Amino acid sequence: MRFTPAPARLLLLPVLLLVTGCSSWVSSSSRVGALYDSKPISVETGKASFYGGRWIGRLTANGEHYRAEDCTAAHKKLPFNTRVRVTNLRNNKSVIVRINNRGPYVKGRILDLSVIAARKIEMVSDGIVPVRAEVLKPIEVIRKPNRVLDQGR
Repeated sequence: MRFTPAPARLLLLPVLLLVTGCSSWVSSSSRVGALYDSKPISVETGKASFYGGRWIGRLTANGEHYRAEDCTAAHKKLPFNTRVRVTNLRNNKSVIVRINNRGPYVKGRILDLSVIAARKIEMVSDGIVPVRAEVLKPIEVIRKPNRVLDQGR
């Protein structure tokens, strides 16, 4: 007797593949902090806000389109693609963001975070929170072969 899957089981397969793909993406993104030295290059404290809404899809200062679901931020002076660990000083939650824009242009603020970054540190309901911004240094990965072949043979 042959087993043939029911139509409901066939519909379940794409859903399972989608969920599996998303879970691996989530787990790999949670390891991003492991790629950076735990000692920050510099530390800055101040207030942070977040932006989205009408800015979604517009060009950022480095030429890419703003996406609310990317962990990015705007800073007045840090070089583009700098990674910064931002910690909400009210609840001690932190997120690593990539600088891709300039701003904020409001006195007293040091960072404008993307919507997803703001959600991760639970600042959306507050709007503006005190933060600690730590510039992270990437860890150099040295790649060398497992063995060296003798070139003289």
